[in-house]
Amino acid sequence: MGNLIVEEKISGFNVYGVRQVQYTVDGLSGRDYVAALTAAAFKQATAVEASAGSFADVIRLRQRKVDDLGTALAVLAKAIASLPTKNPEPGDKSASDGDLTTAASTVAEYGITMTVSNSQITRENALKAQSDIQYALDVEDNNLQQDTVSLQSLLTKRDNSFSSAAKIVKKALDASASTIGNMGS
Repeated sequence: MGNLIVEEKISGFNVYGVRQVQYTVDGLSGRDYVAALTAAAFKQATAVEASAGSFADVIRLRQRKVDDLGTALAVLAKAIASLPTKNPEPGDKSASDGDLTTAASTVAEYGITMTVSNSQITRENALKAQSDIQYALDVEDNNLQQDTVSLQSLLTKRDNSFSSAAKIVKKALDASASTIGNMGS
């Protein structure tokens, strides 16, 4: 494997008796090291940007699941509140609520069983479903937070890559301006 930065003498070109050279980056033909570093920084930034898009999609799906589970849990809490509080029995049934059937089908999409019959739920089934939904909600919320932190990290890397590219270009332009300014003096 060769050197990453290759020195090439510019034939027939010297300034004040000093032979001039240009540097190119191996694998990026026709580019000097400033252009190559800039291209590499922009490539990294665009690669990170592409990854960030898929992370954002995952976060949207997780957020939808959290919303669905939260809504189902609220409907279930309302049903549990309608259960008799004096001398509770496992077979006690909640007040009839059409939202219970919708909530049961929603949580079924996520693998949670909520047994609803005639838009009512028994105390035993309600408490079990409440526990299952709360657990799934906690797990999904934790995953959502971790994915959000990962997305933020990716976006920071992207921003740093763009910033690095801009700094390299600025330094190269400043160096060129300084060299040209010195030649005129």
